[in-house]
Amino acid sequence: MDDLLLVLACVAPLAVARAFSRDFARGRTAALAAAGLALAFGYFAAGHFAVTDELVEMLPPWLPARRLAIHATGILEAGIAVMLCTRRWRTLAAGLAIAVLILFLPANVYAAFHHVGVGAHREGPSYLAIRIPLQAFFIAWASLPIVTRNEARHAAA
Repeated sequence: MDDLLLVLACVAPLAVARAFSRDFARGRTAALAAAGLALAFGYFAAGHFAVTDELVEMLPPWLPARRLAIHATGILEAGIAVMLCTRRWRTLAAGLAIAVLILFLPANVYAAFHHVGVGAHREGPSYLAIRIPLQAFFIAWASLPIVTRNEARHAAA
């Protein structure tokens, strides 16, 4: 259920803006997509502090300072969420979001195979049939601020 809510959080700002005013949404795709992604990354960041023990389980035991890693990545994700809300840092934040989503996928795979972690990860490898496409969605959504910025640059040139 959280997965669906996160997708809705990403899409909602752009969808609502377009539903109420196509003129308002025009030219603001990057900002609206980034706002939705910021909501998702804010949620991710909060989880690092709300369910730390479950997230620590998602990392292999041989990894040093797992709790510190969870807190540090929570701070990173909070920073990404804030940066996504600023025009100046949006593109960098989107790139960081993509990198984080790619680099953190192995933790999701590990958690699913070991039936540990938060929520549906405990269901086992079958959850990856949902999680991997979800990660792909987040990566694609994070690319919107980058793609639309590049399109705007080319249109202005």
